[in-house]
Amino acid sequence: MTTFVDRVELHVAAGSGGHGCASVHREKFKPLGGPDGGNGGRGGDVILVVDQSVTTLLDYHHSPHRKATNGKPGEGGNRSGKDGQDLILPVPNGTVVLDKAGNVLADLVGHGTAYVAAQGGRGGLGNAALASARRKAPGFALLGVPGDLQDIVLELKTVADVALVGYPSAGKSSLISVLSAAKPKIADYPFTTLVPNLGVVTAGATVYTIADVPGLIPGASQGKGLGLEFLRHVERCSVLVHVLDTATLESDRDPVSDLDIIEEELKQYGGLGDRPRVVVLNKIDVPDGKDLAEMVRPDLEARGYRVFEASAVAHTGLKELSFALADLVAKSRAAKPQEEATRIVIRPKAVDDAGFSVVREEDGLFRVRGEKPERWVRQTDFSNDEAVGYLADRLSRLGVEDELMKAGARTGDGVAIGPEENAVVFDWEPTVMAGAEMLGRRGEDHRFEAPRPAVTRRRERQAERDESEKEFDDFEPF
Repeated sequence: MTTFVDRVELHVAAGSGGHGCASVHREKFKPLGGPDGGNGGRGGDVILVVDQSVTTLLDYHHSPHRKATNGKPGEGGNRSGKDGQDLILPVPNGTVVLDKAGNVLADLVGHGTAYVAAQGGRGGLGNAALASARRKAPGFALLGVPGDLQDIVLELKTVADVALVGYPSAGKSSLISVLSAAKPKIADYPFTTLVPNLGVVTAGATVYTIADVPGLIPGASQGKGLGLEFLRHVERCSVLVHVLDTATLESDRDPVSDLDIIEEELKQYGGLGDRPRVVVLNKIDVPDGKDLAEMVRPDLEARGYRVFEASAVAHTGLKELSFALADLVAKSRAAKPQEEATRIVIRPKAVDDAGFSVVREEDGLFRVRGEKPERWVRQTDFSNDEAVGYLADRLSRLGVEDELMKAGARTGDGVAIGPEENAVVFDWEPTVMAGAEMLGRRGEDHRFEAPRPAVTRRRERQAERDESEKEFDDFEPF
């Protein structure tokens, strides 16, 4: 049964915004008291948050589909809908968020670090919010915007100061068990360690973490064995410790050749050339192991490595090793720049950025792309003529019609707003003025027009009859 997962594909869906409400205030002796439709609530976000108590991505391996709640629709009486609840997903420290193409979206390090993986949709405006001096009584409301749908990949890179690397059964788990309080699985067969183990070591005033990475073999950087799956856990470590087996029973292996093979795999993986190295000649409690360690030590030191002889069974050489690693970790921490306070990055738009683009495709279709036009289309109820007229006014004010004319659009040409998989397509009918100016307050509910007194209506009808009679009197027959 799987108990440790360090890479999952997660499908997250933010909540959709609630629809706005088109409502009319009614009370005794005042049946049409004005628009009072409330706004829809905002959809909930999906947020990844680093939680120190979480150490694996196992929960998301079993349940990869996560969705936040939707916003509630608005109601009459100027009552806005309730916002959707954000979905908080705890992730381990050191989680990297990537898209399906492998591009890094976020690197989550540090307790409480958060990343919005999917943005909740906006709530639609009710007709009370759409009312203005020019459009006093809108007979429509805006629809809520659907929430984001994202397919992301979560990768866990262990946050440790020291990484123990080496062949399977080199004694890495034994070392971490005696250097720290960690209790990894230890056995006398290869690939005992199937998941990275973490331990906390105290050496004087320095406290650091040490990771036992599953054993590497030739070809690990290309996917052989378990190496490729767990080499990512070495990336964040400040110090690499080569644990070399001096008591191996395999005739074609020796500590020096083991070191060369592991170094070649680390080189092929990339990005680890600047990490300080320490060599531990392990299992010197075995007589042949002690002799081999003394034989190869001068060669390793000549290469520039700092070499320690140790035995996890006899607890030999552990104190010196622990303090040496603490010294290297302290130097690495001092060399790193201090973490800066949270910065707000402002990226102003270009002065000539219209907020949308018009492109003529090969089939002659004109496609309009842009955050505002696409969102406005999603918010429009196309079963309501007033809402469609309001959309036409907004697009005209944004300059979409002018850009279509510049791009060569003619009457009857097809125009699509939005991406291919979710676009609204219509035949373009150019106008001199937008719908609101042509029809006079398009989107106005004419029921709200104040009734005129009966005497006024009689006078208007009489004036029309007098004008008609005058036109007949002035008519001259042939």
